[in-house]
Amino acid sequence: MLAETYPDAHCELDFTTPFELLVVTVLSAQTTDRRVNAASPALFAEYPDATAMAAAERAHLEQLVGPLGFFRAKTESLLKLSAALVEQHDGEVPGRLDDLVKLPGVGRKTANVVLGNAFGVPGITVDTHFGRLVRRFGWTDETDPVKAEHAVGALFEKRDWTMLSHHVIWHGRRRCHAKKPACGACPVARWCPAYGEGPTDPEVAEKLVKTQGPA
Repeated sequence: MLAETYPDAHCELDFTTPFELLVVTVLSAQTTDRRVNAASPALFAEYPDATAMAAAERAHLEQLVGPLGFFRAKTESLLKLSAALVEQHDGEVPGRLDDLVKLPGVGRKTANVVLGNAFGVPGITVDTHFGRLVRRFGWTDETDPVKAEHAVGALFEKRDWTMLSHHVIWHGRRRCHAKKPACGACPVARWCPAYGEGPTDPEVAEKLVKTQGPA
């Protein structure tokens, strides 16, 4: 039902290469995808690959990522990440989970985003939306992202993991909000044990539905 509701669901970070996806996913921490997408064209025009970014002047890189907040920490992450890619992988982004999570600043969530969307390797992305919704749905009680990833992964065919992540995240961004879910305008309300946490009146709930993801 979520797949039917969100047939166009996809990664909402803009990218053209695995390196770009890895960078924008790292940059998306504690900010919105929209802000990252606005800043990334200028960033990649200057530093299109790991070799270029590893040699970047820190002050200039800080200027480019400044609008995203935490610019000093994010600049440090990008410099270390790019240097590691150059030193350990000839500047290329590896396509294996074990290799990705060894890179500076790359956890399982980031690794699964890159694997699923740049390499076609199935992965479950447990961001704040995904974790919140799978607990609301009763799929798992786990609050630890890695434990939640494994628990939900056991419920679904591996080939569906990447799109499952997109569908759940899109639902969380558009209808199943943290504080006021649009229960009365929810396509999966009949199966949801948390139905009623938000307004159940269809007209009231419909006003809460967002056409675009806010974050």
